[in-house]
Amino acid sequence: MSKLIINSRTDWTPALLERAWEEIAIISEEELELKPGVDLYPNQFEVVSAEQMLDAYSSIGLPVHYNHWSFGKEFLSNAKAYEKGRMGLAYEMVINSNPCVNLLMEENLAYMQIMVMAHAGVGHNAVFANNVYFREWTHAGSIIDYMLFARDYIRHCEERYGLTEVEQVLDAAHSISMHSIDKYKRKHHPRMSEEQRISALMAEDDRRQRELDIILQRTTITQSDTKALGVEEDKDTFAEEEENVLYYIMKKSPNLARWKREILRIVYKVNQYFSPQGPTKTLNEGFATFSHHYIMRRLEEKGILTSDAYMAYLQSHTGVIYQPTYKSRHYSGHNPYALGFAVLSDVKRICDEPTKEDEQWFPKLVGKRWQDAVKEAAFEHRDDSFIQQYLSPKVIRDLHLFTVNVKHHYDSQYGHTSTKGTVTEIHDDLGYANIRSALARSKERINYCPQIVVQGADLEGDRTLKLRFDSYMGRTLNEDDANQVLGYIDNLWGYKVQMTV
Repeated sequence: MSKLIINSRTDWTPALLERAWEEIAIISEEELELKPGVDLYPNQFEVVSAEQMLDAYSSIGLPVHYNHWSFGKEFLSNAKAYEKGRMGLAYEMVINSNPCVNLLMEENLAYMQIMVMAHAGVGHNAVFANNVYFREWTHAGSIIDYMLFARDYIRHCEERYGLTEVEQVLDAAHSISMHSIDKYKRKHHPRMSEEQRISALMAEDDRRQRELDIILQRTTITQSDTKALGVEEDKDTFAEEEENVLYYIMKKSPNLARWKREILRIVYKVNQYFSPQGPTKTLNEGFATFSHHYIMRRLEEKGILTSDAYMAYLQSHTGVIYQPTYKSRHYSGHNPYALGFAVLSDVKRICDEPTKEDEQWFPKLVGKRWQDAVKEAAFEHRDDSFIQQYLSPKVIRDLHLFTVNVKHHYDSQYGHTSTKGTVTEIHDDLGYANIRSALARSKERINYCPQIVVQGADLEGDRTLKLRFDSYMGRTLNEDDANQVLGYIDNLWGYKVQMTV
């Protein structure tokens, strides 16, 4: 068999991609020390058209999903922007499943397909399979089967109860999807099939209805009433304040129909499954970018990629890790590819070629095998702790990071707001530590999801659901949006909903 050689104009074929993956797998296993079947899920590569990629955008990448108008709206919005040249499409999309499904754009040339295979099939795959948060919260082997169940169940509900009824439940559930995430594992009953669990759910719904009938006749349920009805103590316990609003409604809503309760469970489980992706965005993209860059460099050194193919790759890679300055109109915060790649590349440098500064800041990394250090950084953390422990003074200097205290002043005389910023941390030892801590804190969930907790519900009284919003750093809720969401919650709960601020 002739040696595989790819230049900047080589078009891909299935046979060429298979051979390229064999070379990628060798480098991944022997040099990055990621073993197939141990550190990586089996990979399934699928080449898709632009329209198929847009469809994957709208359904968070899953090959199967239940129907909802918001997915179609997302598809049309992206399709129009793409047709008018206002947006590009990702080179790839990867699904956290087992096998790991990788979608590759058919327009990519061969060198680009190889880059995205290394990026997704090695980098993202390894994070999905090994990162502590993905291991704790996801079961990659079951997500596709569960989504098949979810799609078929919701179709059944649409046929039985009507599209409008189902749509209203999904609208309400989606409106609080950001508040359907558990921070800690709950105690679960022994695993059952979906059919067994739905049967148990129906029995539970009947039990709750019997309880409600007694409540309507008297103000309380006595212990003797409970025994007479054959009702067991509720096994689902809640803390005094529950942060998972959707889960609380799913479990405690007094008269929610069983099919609606099951739809809430579906939305809860899907959002819980994808919950690790937000808090690990920087390290996930960073490790994927680190992996593809290392593999592409080694392919060029082995003569598989020609020099012109490698230069073409570098142009794309540079675009991926481009970080606009804060003065640029394109600036929208930190590029997770750039930040994650810079931190992990620096971890490798510190292990191999430490400076005096590195010895002071990272004594445990100096002399350590870089493969072990890089994998530990990517697999044992989420973004806030990843940055707090591994962001170095060198990367802070390279990325020109600093902190600014911003104040807004409203001039009532002229009716406009002026903004003034004061640099509070600079590049000295204390400044490095404070910049690192400030950037780490910015990755915490409280920065993009308002803190709303369930304080409880008087199920033996007027059944009012009591919520509380806890302001963070003086931030407030948009009143119109909050009222609209409260209306959705009211529809699900079935009784009055109050929120204190």
